[in-house]
Amino acid sequence: MSDDVDYRVAVTGTPGTGKTSATTLLDGPVVHVNELIRDAGLWSERDADRDSLVADLDAVREALGDWSGVAESHLAHHLDADKVVVLRCRPDVLEERLRDRGADEAKATENAESEALDVILSEAVDRHGVENVYEIDTTDRTPAEVATAIEAVIAGDRDPSAGDVEFTGYL
Repeated sequence: MSDDVDYRVAVTGTPGTGKTSATTLLDGPVVHVNELIRDAGLWSERDADRDSLVADLDAVREALGDWSGVAESHLAHHLDADKVVVLRCRPDVLEERLRDRGADEAKATENAESEALDVILSEAVDRHGVENVYEIDTTDRTPAEVATAIEAVIAGDRDPSAGDVEFTGYL
């Protein structure tokens, strides 16, 4: 990653919340952690039930080294970062997005339930503290609007907001 910036921002969220779509629009260095995992073989096994790779997070951290910029992935909150942006999406919309991307019903439902239960948000707050976590609801926002909100976090123009988005009514 570039040494031209002095921030480390993790952009995370349940699959389908818009992480990749928004971060590709950001100025500055962005590492798409899932691509790194696949391309560099930073995984320990394949989860056949979920049709996914099990990331070796220690190997990911080592590959990233003293990184700076934005790290994007549903796993990014497991990395050392100054700020963590958790993208959120209303579970029924998330489920539809995932089905549109080809996810089977079970995977789409599991991810929607995970979103309703604040799983990634809770993990981010546990690791980084409530004072370093920023939620952005992507449900009715374009990728450009989400990118602008992420840039506000990077610039320090937005206050931490863990707990502002709530989807437990989905359950």
